[in-house]
Amino acid sequence: MQPKASAVSGGVTKKLDTLRVKGAMKNVEVANLLRTRPETVSRWNQGRAYPHAKTEKALLELEYVIDQLSDFYEPNEARQWIFAPQKLLDGMSPAELIRSDRMDEVMRLVRQLREAVHF
Repeated sequence: MQPKASAVSGGVTKKLDTLRVKGAMKNVEVANLLRTRPETVSRWNQGRAYPHAKTEKALLELEYVIDQLSDFYEPNEARQWIFAPQKLLDGMSPAELIRSDRMDEVMRLVRQLREAVHF
């Protein structure tokens, strides 16, 4: 049985809400990270479109990262962390890695941060 379109698009909307609330991210920033257009993200948010499978996977991973960061960063700090160069990423920003389909490296660093915080 296929899920209803409104339920599926509602899930995407919830993920975008998490990015906005816990990560202080705007549609244009989400679009940039996911290599799509702000108008497309806006349509997802309104339930008028749905991301392709690869983009949806990246959206889910980005939402997971932001959710993990929200345990120890305020929303603006989480956003800054995503876009700032990181010493443990050899001076690259997590945003650069996300755009290069290297989310696994970002997730690994977030795990390391969480382990250090919860030591």
